[in-house]
Amino acid sequence: MSNRIQSIDIFRGMTIVLMILVNTPGTWAAVYPPFRHAKWHGITPTDLVFPFFLFIVGTSIAFAYKNRVINAGTYKKITIRTLKLIGLGLFLGAFLISFPFIKDFENIRFPGVLQRIGVVFFFASILFINFNWKTLLGICVTLLIGYWLMMVFIPVNGVESTLERAPNNLANWLDVQIFGSHNYKVDYDPEGFLSTIPSICSSLLGIFTGLLLTSKQEKKATLLMGIGGSLLIIGHLWDIVFPINKALWTSSFVLVTAGWANLILALIYYLSDVKGIQFGSIFRYAGANAITLYFLSSFISKIMGQIKVGDTSLHGWIFNQVYVHDFLSLQLSSLLYGLTVVAFYTLLAYILFRRKIFFKV
Repeated sequence: MSNRIQSIDIFRGMTIVLMILVNTPGTWAAVYPPFRHAKWHGITPTDLVFPFFLFIVGTSIAFAYKNRVINAGTYKKITIRTLKLIGLGLFLGAFLISFPFIKDFENIRFPGVLQRIGVVFFFASILFINFNWKTLLGICVTLLIGYWLMMVFIPVNGVESTLERAPNNLANWLDVQIFGSHNYKVDYDPEGFLSTIPSICSSLLGIFTGLLLTSKQEKKATLLMGIGGSLLIIGHLWDIVFPINKALWTSSFVLVTAGWANLILALIYYLSDVKGIQFGSIFRYAGANAITLYFLSSFISKIMGQIKVGDTSLHGWIFNQVYVHDFLSLQLSSLLYGLTVVAFYTLLAYILFRRKIFFKV
């Protein structure tokens, strides 16, 4: 794309770096509160990361397909990419380092981060290439309101539905009915079936931002700020009756996270694309191979967790031997480990970028 919008690359890279950081602490027993997910209702900085990535997926869809001639090959490419993402996610969920190199079937997790990215990419792409922005907006509003009404008013086994973590929570109940033992938790999955529907809206809202950035509108940064602020206000008002909740991916959560995405992107856009200030190159490098870095970090982390060193794992041994000291709090040691992991993958991103190696998933 000519006149490439630098802020998109920076924002994508920042998001993937944060994803790696919050996913790889030295120990989950000692993590600073901002680097933890909310226990149920509520939101932390860490809860912003995944919706930010889905948001940027939508923005990228708008860039990729806005002026493209759509044919059978387009649908084929979308489908193949979707299947690749789902396949990689299932592989991560099933892999074992020892023979037979795959978990027992009943222990394999079916939903997951990459699976959700794949499904959201598929539906957001198909919707975008078939409908104009006004229709997409109507679909987005319908999905968000419809999800709210379903979660609040549809009873579960004759019992009034709840938004708490309980058997009569509709989304949780469906996860157990559909996936059984293949969930992340016994009673639900944070990337479960029903909550994937509103997550598509996270990407649709990213599409609207992508359309704005590729338009001839003036004062785009100001418009992004206005959109972001409006989404935050509406989301927090909706929170009163439909609490902000990442595990359920509630409609209020969609709006609040998209609001923050627009506000942060507006700032980056103003500095990098309007003022021409050069910064964040390392994030652009990471963004160029975002899915690859995420997959590698998750895969290597799994391997290090499965290799035994004495009575702990290779991960635990390195953490205890290198990062744990009497003069450091365990939380700080845990964060330093995560920052080291991030430094490794950003260095890898830099090497790949300089050598013009880009893995297209």
